[in-house]
Amino acid sequence: MIRRATINDIDDIKKLLLQVNNVHALARPDIFIPNQTKYNDCELKELIKNDNKPIFVYEENNKVIAHMFCIIEITKDSHILKDKKELYIDDLCVLDEYRKKGIGTKLYEFGLKYAKDNDFDYLTLNVWEGNNEAIKFYQNLGLSIRNIHRSEERRVG
Repeated sequence: MIRRATINDIDDIKKLLLQVNNVHALARPDIFIPNQTKYNDCELKELIKNDNKPIFVYEENNKVIAHMFCIIEITKDSHILKDKKELYIDDLCVLDEYRKKGIGTKLYEFGLKYAKDNDFDYLTLNVWEGNNEAIKFYQNLGLSIRNIHRSEERRVG
């Protein structure tokens, strides 16, 4: 079952956030600190109430085993960009032991339907370089690269 997250889901969501962060920390140890979560309890409570940042969860046997954090982004009145309404997937994660069972695909398809039903122009997301499993997953869903953001850096200390 896929539904909006509630405050009762915070502990399960934090397990998923920890898993995501550790994947990123493995791929980019120069950026990410292992064993951390992107949000604390207070921040998650606020996000759960925010209709412009809906969090959807996949629940099985009364346990949240996957989540999809979304952000509604509207671009208007730009002199160089066309107006657009975009549903941005900020984070999609399935607990390790439930992966390869189609749950991530179901969450993505739910997001796509939500975007269509709510008159969004695009469904977008970002993937960190080095997260090869996620890149392959999204390519298998038919997503194509729209932008590549690179920042070159040189450690000086």
